[in-house]
Amino acid sequence: MSDERDPNEPGNEGPNPWVKSLMIWGGIFLGLLIVVTVFGNNSQPAGEQIGYSDFRDRVAEGSVQSVQIAPDRITGTLKNNESFSTVPVATDTDLTTLLDENGVEYSGQAPEEPNVLLYILLNSLPFILILGIAFFALRQMQKGGGAGGAMGFGKSKAKLLTERHGKVTFEDVAGIDEAREELEEIVEFLKDPQRFSKLGGQIPKGALLVGSPGTGKTLLARAIAGEAGVPFFTISGSDFVEMFVGVGASRVRDMFEQAKKNAPCILFIDEIDAVGRSRGHGLGNSNDEREQTLNQLLVEMDGFEANEGIIIIAATNRPDVLDPALLRPGRFDRQVVVPVPDIDGREKILAVHMKKVPLAPDVNARTIARGTPGFSGADLANLVNEAALLAARRKKRLVAMQEFEDAKDKVMMGAERRSMVMTDDEKKMTAYHEAGHAIVAVHEEASDPIHKATIIPRGRALGMVMRLPERDNYSYHRDKMHANLAVSMGGRVAEEIIFGYDKVSSGASSDIQYATDLARNMVTKWGMSDKLGPLQYEASQEGYLGMGQTQRTMGGAETNKLIDAEIRELVEGAHKRATQLLTDHEDQLQLLAQALLEYETLTGDEIKDLLANGKIDRPDEPRGPIAVKPVQGATVPKAGKKFGGTGDAAPA
Repeated sequence: MSDERDPNEPGNEGPNPWVKSLMIWGGIFLGLLIVVTVFGNNSQPAGEQIGYSDFRDRVAEGSVQSVQIAPDRITGTLKNNESFSTVPVATDTDLTTLLDENGVEYSGQAPEEPNVLLYILLNSLPFILILGIAFFALRQMQKGGGAGGAMGFGKSKAKLLTERHGKVTFEDVAGIDEAREELEEIVEFLKDPQRFSKLGGQIPKGALLVGSPGTGKTLLARAIAGEAGVPFFTISGSDFVEMFVGVGASRVRDMFEQAKKNAPCILFIDEIDAVGRSRGHGLGNSNDEREQTLNQLLVEMDGFEANEGIIIIAATNRPDVLDPALLRPGRFDRQVVVPVPDIDGREKILAVHMKKVPLAPDVNARTIARGTPGFSGADLANLVNEAALLAARRKKRLVAMQEFEDAKDKVMMGAERRSMVMTDDEKKMTAYHEAGHAIVAVHEEASDPIHKATIIPRGRALGMVMRLPERDNYSYHRDKMHANLAVSMGGRVAEEIIFGYDKVSSGASSDIQYATDLARNMVTKWGMSDKLGPLQYEASQEGYLGMGQTQRTMGGAETNKLIDAEIRELVEGAHKRATQLLTDHEDQLQLLAQALLEYETLTGDEIKDLLANGKIDRPDEPRGPIAVKPVQGATVPKAGKKFGGTGDAAPA
């Protein structure tokens, strides 16, 4: 086999360009210094070095044949042809007389010319090093800014995607058929434009992919690149924005220049909301760098100069913050919604990801899809990966249904924390808390069925009751909202009934937060208050200063008081409803809490069997009926008594 490796493959990039360049220049400088040193000092005197007094003695003895006298050195030859050198003494004025008396030939010698090149090179070394470090640091900062070089600020960072990066086709895209069909039309136009143009049709100039995170927007764009067979440039919206004013606009111009040279082609801008936010929200001067970049992008997409053959595809999960000028026809003619997949879509997505995993015969993709409502494509890919990791950890050769169920629980409820030590009192409190949620959910007709109840700490919760809808829900009715409010209060009410009002814990903090938020939305956004009517009283604020905030849009002080009173009435009504249900079915509450203390985790079917038959049928763990040991506590609190509580993560 050949040992040759592609330098473009990951892991074969070679040395860092900055280090490589520094090594080259350092080698050049070192070589020059050696050459100058070797050839610049060829006049170095040779022969034996003797003292000046010894030199005079040898002249007096008559053993010196000739000498050459220079201001800083005397060199000469003895009569036996040996050479010597010495350093003269400036105060000796009788040297020439001594030489004449002993018949020594002597001559003067001009002073040596200094090595100017070596002098300049040595003295300029610090400046050369400083300039070299500054040059390479600047080049490193701008690495990837186009064609390279220290002044490549305005060069586009768009990368040409090739098959070497991993070809993706529409066969790899599942669960989002409508979005795929709309984009397949663009691919067909690129392959056969005459079929559309002869009827007067024009290909859309741009398509905006809109969807929640993880739904497959980038995967769709890669599939278009794999199917179209034309150059495909990809860039992120954040690559345009820099600290230098004007750089983003320059990069937009350079990007479209590259695209024109490769037309017809596709230009994909990921996370376009990083550069396409609505104008006018800048702090201080609104004409900031981001808006200059957006203006240039608008002009390039649909300005005086036509960009024939350039199709722009962009992706975002925040279409609400994009500038309206960016969304008009002629720029982004189509907005393709990439939704969260339904049960059929989830089944197809699971089938795609399961191809890479050795499956056991009992794995049913339809069952897994039914139990994962609301999961995106990325969530399902993560679910399959977690199941494969679990099987490997358990040293199995195939991934069975049990691994998928455990992986689903881990993804939806968090990892188990069995190492967390809880006292018996805390376990009892958690068991009755979760049993309260479950009993209310069982007896509320509009509530979703229970999937699993556990008192094993998971994630940040000490226990959890997980409910899953029987089908995909796209809207919620008022009766279901009231049922959810009652279920959220079930844990706190169970603590009040069993342990007394003074012994309730902070475990209901997340339940109270959920109930309050739901009641607030019912009153202020969804018009479900009879006293306030079908009006919107709160709206989300966008922009740099209002991200993630809500603000009352109408009504004065009296209206605000009425809104707060309606929210309180909804939550307290749910508390009363839960109290009534748990009082009427206190025997079931005791039974389920004891079963949770004994088994720790129960499925929804096991809870149904327990409430119907008083026991749980587990063939691998044969046990008799659950022995109920009621916890003696206070009576049910009187109506009108306050409830509440705060706390960190605890029973959900």
